[in-house]
Amino acid sequence: MAESFDNIIVTGGCGFIGSNFVHYVIENDLVGHVTVLDKLTYAGNPRNLNGLPEDRVELVVGDICDAALLDRLVPGHDAIVHYAAESHNDNSIADPEPFLKTNVEGTYRLLQAARSHGVRFHHISTDEVYGDLALDEPRRFEPDDPYRPSSPYSSTKASSDLLVRAWVRTYGVRATISNCSNNYGPYQHVEKFIPRQITNVIDGVRPKLYGDGRNVRDWIHTEDHSSAVWRILTEGRIGETYLIGANGERSNIDVLRAILERMGKGSDDFDWVRDRPGHDRRYAIDPSKLETELEWRPRHTDFLGGLDQTIAWYRQHESWWRPAKIAAEVRYAQFE
Repeated sequence: MAESFDNIIVTGGCGFIGSNFVHYVIENDLVGHVTVLDKLTYAGNPRNLNGLPEDRVELVVGDICDAALLDRLVPGHDAIVHYAAESHNDNSIADPEPFLKTNVEGTYRLLQAARSHGVRFHHISTDEVYGDLALDEPRRFEPDDPYRPSSPYSSTKASSDLLVRAWVRTYGVRATISNCSNNYGPYQHVEKFIPRQITNVIDGVRPKLYGDGRNVRDWIHTEDHSSAVWRILTEGRIGETYLIGANGERSNIDVLRAILERMGKGSDDFDWVRDRPGHDRRYAIDPSKLETELEWRPRHTDFLGGLDQTIAWYRQHESWWRPAKIAAEVRYAQFE
């Protein structure tokens, strides 16, 4: 029987996938009230919550590592949906410390708060904890696969997943985990692959592509991610891990060329740059457990159509992404 939740906390709710989840649950009247807890680092933007009713969405600016804040905030809420994370691989290579602080210590603090106050907890993770697959390997990641993280980012996410599992078993915290493939859609920071390429083309700058471009990622629209998280939160089995994917495997070069062609550029109108250290070759999610147990299906199965919508969103919201663009390109310059 599905659980119901009226008042939830969403950590990282001013970030890309967190804010899309807040829009999803409020606009579909799935909850009465959302408290967004966000530190508002460079990747968090309060404008991502624009248009949502102020009496139903409250923004608390704070750090998930602040135990005293959590003890004041968590009581009275039904659930915590934990999106907050440092998530950019290149940044983790340059400076791993913030990733350890937010992804490991932050998750620990939230688990302790959920334990103390008897609150349902859902932890958002990544397919990158499983490492990568060979390009010609027929299999996809499954929930019980061993963890083989390859970057400081993915290793801290793997650590946070293990903390959740331990708090379920040792302390009886009512928690679930979801590991999702690459998201795309509105409100994604311009440091990420798809919005970076789109905004470069808008600016008349030739996009750049790491390595040989054959690295494969499994793409899912962020609205589908949101619907899957809600299904897991309300119907998932406590202690279980669910993989969220939409059978959207595409190579980086194919995605880049699709963007170029849809924006009126030649398919080879980009520059090659040296590969990222430890760059994973292929991610691929097997979502069959989620589909079978919880009867979830993605709605946005037309990737190219979703890409058209995403390009249109970035064209129409230049004032949203423009302030972050220069800083993102400065960070990239140290790798390319």
